[in-house]
Amino acid sequence: MRPLNRDNVPNKRYPERIIQFGEGNFLRAFVDWIVWNMNEKAGFNSGVVVVQPIERGMVDVLNSQDGLYHLNLQGIDKGKEVDCIQLIDVIRRGVNPYTRFDEFLRLAENPDVRFVISNTTEAGIAFDPACGLDDRPAASYPGKLTQLLYHRFKTFCGAPDKGLIIFPCELIFLNGKVLKKCIRQYIELWHLGDEFLSWFETACGVYSTLVDRIVPGYPKDTIDTILSKVGLEDKLVVKGEIFHLWVIEAPASVAKEFPADKAGLNVLFVPDERSYHERKVTLLNGPHTVLSPVGYLSGLDTVRECVEDPVIGKFVRMVMFEELIETLDQPKEELDKFANDVLDRFRNPFVRHLLTSIMLNSFSKFKTRDLPGLKIYLERKGKLPRGLVLGLAGIITYYKGGKRGEDEIIPNDDREIIDLLGRLWATGDLHRVAEGVLGAEFVWGEDLNRIPGLTDLLSEDLGLIQSEGMKATVKRIV
Repeated sequence: MRPLNRDNVPNKRYPERIIQFGEGNFLRAFVDWIVWNMNEKAGFNSGVVVVQPIERGMVDVLNSQDGLYHLNLQGIDKGKEVDCIQLIDVIRRGVNPYTRFDEFLRLAENPDVRFVISNTTEAGIAFDPACGLDDRPAASYPGKLTQLLYHRFKTFCGAPDKGLIIFPCELIFLNGKVLKKCIRQYIELWHLGDEFLSWFETACGVYSTLVDRIVPGYPKDTIDTILSKVGLEDKLVVKGEIFHLWVIEAPASVAKEFPADKAGLNVLFVPDERSYHERKVTLLNGPHTVLSPVGYLSGLDTVRECVEDPVIGKFVRMVMFEELIETLDQPKEELDKFANDVLDRFRNPFVRHLLTSIMLNSFSKFKTRDLPGLKIYLERKGKLPRGLVLGLAGIITYYKGGKRGEDEIIPNDDREIIDLLGRLWATGDLHRVAEGVLGAEFVWGEDLNRIPGLTDLLSEDLGLIQSEGMKATVKRIV
């Protein structure tokens, strides 16, 4: 089988206009696919240079394939199954700043560069005061970006038309504002001066975004079939669902420079992305967080199995349509449509989304995705949402460990949380377990025992799960 490179396949060579921090599956299946579509359908004419954001990465593999890779999109679109494979040719090269720092800085000298896009994980956008301007490179992503921006400022003598448009894609709320704050902190820490600060504030734009596409990653189960179809050796094949949404909080002038609408893409430029963030976190991530322990402890393994199971499927719909939707203030018709679209995505026959993969750091996920809805529901309805409380009981039970059939349950979370659950379950007192978890202020930032009725209902659910099993408990409430 021939190697995948630019000599062996037809491809286009676009000018380098985008610097991308991150070479992972999501960016290649989402952002680079969007750029490819804009090049093909809207004359965007933009290539991507990938910067490896951490010391260990995949830039060498990316360069060995001349930036080329195949994307396998699968799912349901307008009622029809889609299963397509596309060669993505927008990445020109990759740069490792840890081994080629001068080459990294030279990216700032290219007058054609206009955009910076990143996905460095939720922990990537953070200010590290240990970073220095003369580090090669700064350890943090905001530090590296500040080094790059400062070099560009000096190269072009502060020219206002050489500012950059910056789209962070990290999954944190108001990621643009958080990133901008970090850059300001480095400007102050490194004494880079008022002129540079003014150029950054006026010539550059850092815009908050919300991204949404399920990307399982490298398709181990079907890779042989894919490679036989393309007839090339590709180490970077990535699989994603057909659904995509990118919400960008930016003015019309930025949208004009990034013509996703002309390519027919689901990229929205809006004055405020807050409602989209709340909707996505509440109606997609929220159900994910509680269906995972409930489904797994009921003997299921994937999200699709949960949605299609006659009992757990009712639980999922109850949580979405009877509880979480009731906590949002957007038009009911829009929320129902979004929720039904989410269920279609959960049912995607091509995506095997394991429940155990969603269970990572479940307490922090429940805090951000489900706890706000629990409080709002109680305030509006005068009672606790049974599905969300049972979901929390499921998380607590999962963290007890032990076995499910022949499978060992191994919770994955901060050591302090794991140790707390171990001590609480060792007491054998379910009320103490509920009280201890809800009272863990280092987890929640508050004492949740103060929420009326929560401690008793949670301990009741824990008892039902222990005595009757999860599936029988679910039947009681649906």
